[in-house]
Amino acid sequence: MGYRGEHDRMPTPLHYTSLDDVARQLKARQLSSVDLTRTMLDRIGRIDSRLKSFATLTPERALADAAACDAETAAGRSRGPLHGVPIAVKDLCNTEGVPTAAGMTIHRHNIPTEDATVVARLKAGGAVILGKLQMTEGAFGAHHPAIPAPINPWNEAYWTGASSSGAGAATAAGLCFASLGSDTGGSIRFPSTMNGLTGLKPTWGRVSRAGVFPLAESLDHIGPMCRSALDCAIALAVIAGADDRDPTAVPLPVPDYRAAIGEAVAGKRIGRPVDPKELDDDGRRALDGAVEVFARAGARIVDVALPAGFDEAARDWVPLCAVECAIAHEATYPSRASEYGPVLAGLIDAGRRLSGTELAHLQVRRAAITGALNKLLASVDLLLMPVMPQAVWSLQGLAAAGRDADTVAARLRFTAPFDMSGHPTLTLPGGMTRDGMPVGFQIVAGAFDEAAILAAGHAYQQATDWHLKRPPLDA
Repeated sequence: MGYRGEHDRMPTPLHYTSLDDVARQLKARQLSSVDLTRTMLDRIGRIDSRLKSFATLTPERALADAAACDAETAAGRSRGPLHGVPIAVKDLCNTEGVPTAAGMTIHRHNIPTEDATVVARLKAGGAVILGKLQMTEGAFGAHHPAIPAPINPWNEAYWTGASSSGAGAATAAGLCFASLGSDTGGSIRFPSTMNGLTGLKPTWGRVSRAGVFPLAESLDHIGPMCRSALDCAIALAVIAGADDRDPTAVPLPVPDYRAAIGEAVAGKRIGRPVDPKELDDDGRRALDGAVEVFARAGARIVDVALPAGFDEAARDWVPLCAVECAIAHEATYPSRASEYGPVLAGLIDAGRRLSGTELAHLQVRRAAITGALNKLLASVDLLLMPVMPQAVWSLQGLAAAGRDADTVAARLRFTAPFDMSGHPTLTLPGGMTRDGMPVGFQIVAGAFDEAAILAAGHAYQQATDWHLKRPPLDA
């Protein structure tokens, strides 16, 4: 189950066509961007009243942009690989003239006068932006009580993931061909695994954060959420690179990710963590299945031990995120504390209580785990990891687990350390539960080696069909 076969023979509905394929059809004038955009807007109109994945829809602007793309195509011009493709962005990316609220009621009337760099680059690359995607309050772990949370299109009884919840739901439901999410402790990876998507958290510094509302600036990553590794490669090439507006965006050349996507995994040393503790059966099956696929492709599987301090890194993430979040909200907290939801307010309060000495200890331990992960990733070409110890969460189970620091750290065990260290990770669908929910796993590589994880992800998806499975919305 899961190997390529049956889906290769089934016609793909237009709304589930890959970004790569739809871009080719647009370029060949087999599709018009206007017709495609109307198709997506019609689907959003039919489905999103249930899913609530969009915070703001911009149909007039999208259709005007699509018409401009069609005119350029007719004149033999193209802005790039996203030319005319309808996508959507998480509602913490400033979009000129469009409300950008970051999941917060106090920012619902915020109308930016300038695009975030990633939005500007998408537009320059020809993308048609359908609107802004709903998210948790301030990009932390819970939605504001006054804002309906997006619904998981696979099963409404299950978590959609945080904080890029709208991006996960919309992309999985075929409401856009790709989306932008952000990841501070797992917020590209959680909605990707919960919605059956391929999500890329690039290396910290690969993608500019200018114009993106922060949760914790030294931990925040911006990346694409798509339905395949190839689509992620195409999107990353558009948004990556140095930026004068963000001095932390590293001035390294942006590789040709699409050209590198076909690199074989034969001969690669792929690390498998020795018996990751507390991993449930669904997560273990996904990880073991990935090992089997890569071994069959000629990779050398190497057992590795996660470094000392790995679990502590997830626990340290909570106070470090808290203190940086307190800085991000200085203008409105505590002066408007009554307008905040209890989860985000609790995080900020914890950050405001942190002492300088406590922060210094956190930074020392962060440097140590970053060094230890650098050493581990220098010993292998790639590292396979689970996404969560419990592969899939129901809303009932999530509520029963609570939100104390230990519970949050346990959920972040396999994600937060790579936000602390900044290493790139790619989340891929790798199985299904007995309840029909998708299960994912991660591929991790050394800093700025996104090309390697994208190529490995593409090789995996050439051999399997988990990424081709779709939620039962159209049944």
